[in-house]
Amino acid sequence: MHDFTFKKEELYCEDVPVSRIVEACGTPAYIYSHSTILSHFKKIEAAFKPVNPLICFSMKANSSLAVCRLLAKAGSGFDIVSGGELYRALKVKVSPKKIVYASVGKTPEEIKEAIRAGILCFNVESIPELETIEAVARKVKKRARIALRLNPDVDAHTHRFITTGTKENKFGMGPEDVFQTFLHAGDYPHLDFVGIHLHIGSQILETGPYVQAIECALQVVERIKAAKIPRLTVEYLNIGGGFGIIYKDEEAQTADDFARAVIPLLASSGLKIILEPGRFIVGNAGIMVTRVLYVKKAATKTFVIVDAGMNDLIRPALYGAYHEILPLKQRSASSTAMDAVMVADIVGPVCESGDFLAKDRRLPRVEAGEYLAVMGAGAYGFVMASNYNSRLKPCEVMVFKGRYAVVRKRERYQELIKNEVIPSKLQ
Repeated sequence: MHDFTFKKEELYCEDVPVSRIVEACGTPAYIYSHSTILSHFKKIEAAFKPVNPLICFSMKANSSLAVCRLLAKAGSGFDIVSGGELYRALKVKVSPKKIVYASVGKTPEEIKEAIRAGILCFNVESIPELETIEAVARKVKKRARIALRLNPDVDAHTHRFITTGTKENKFGMGPEDVFQTFLHAGDYPHLDFVGIHLHIGSQILETGPYVQAIECALQVVERIKAAKIPRLTVEYLNIGGGFGIIYKDEEAQTADDFARAVIPLLASSGLKIILEPGRFIVGNAGIMVTRVLYVKKAATKTFVIVDAGMNDLIRPALYGAYHEILPLKQRSASSTAMDAVMVADIVGPVCESGDFLAKDRRLPRVEAGEYLAVMGAGAYGFVMASNYNSRLKPCEVMVFKGRYAVVRKRERYQELIKNEVIPSKLQ
């Protein structure tokens, strides 16, 4: 599942003691395993090999240049959602023909840059967006390829903040709207309608919702084919991503499980398939390490106060998400004193009651100065970090073949204010 293991009672990332990394690089720190990322990518590649998909890593899960370059070298494309992610994708030297562009709110400037870059296609969420892409393409005198994002009204049975495929969500268009828009493709002379896109949510643990969504998409495709729209061929079916991982005790499906459920549908469609996995590839390939500052015993609670806050890892505060938290060094079984456990809230230094990494967590008794590893932090971890409370963003480190490298330096105070200006009247 991942290459974070205990060896002689100490946590290692691949063949490197995590303590060695944080003693040199400080905390908080995100640490990624090169071998785990590559292994998870290859598992999806192997599982879906019968339909030979274009795998476009969902960059919103982790946009580290080192992570993205690793995946680009492995053959991955990218699912992007902003101009900044387009910039990063091109920086890691991926072919633009392996970039698909989602997002409900693409600006004309972002659209222009993507058209000029020559991306594979836009995943279009609405008629107004379609009209904007047509106008921009006409202005720059280029054609743009688009897939319409279908909202199949399928419940993915995940957290309500990360479900995206029901009619209550802001994403995509209903089946009838998608069909009618294809019928009027001729109204957009600078656009090539090439596919249908799906993405029904994130951290999905069942195959059933994917099957329902794909069946809905294929019904729309059949209607489009039957309509025999001039100069229009549906070429791609993009089934999105959202494959879940194990954070606690989830019964997550493997890549093979997902593939077995949907490949019969995909293979019979005759369409080129695109996948957009993110969390599945990087989620368990990264940890965040934090240092214990204080152990505070209050009237009814014990608080383990650490140097990482909700600004460094917001998932627990935002979603109530569970992350396993482990001391870097296990206690010796020979010492009864060391075997003692505690129940505590693990909290950060941010001035919010919502600043916590875990509530009422049972863990080995810890003391100030010890390090804790927050597991499963490779997806939606650093990428969602902020400077709230003017806190510095952590560093990122990648481990590969017995070595490690800092792939993002820890932020400095000067960088907090580098884009700020005090007007002359306040001098």
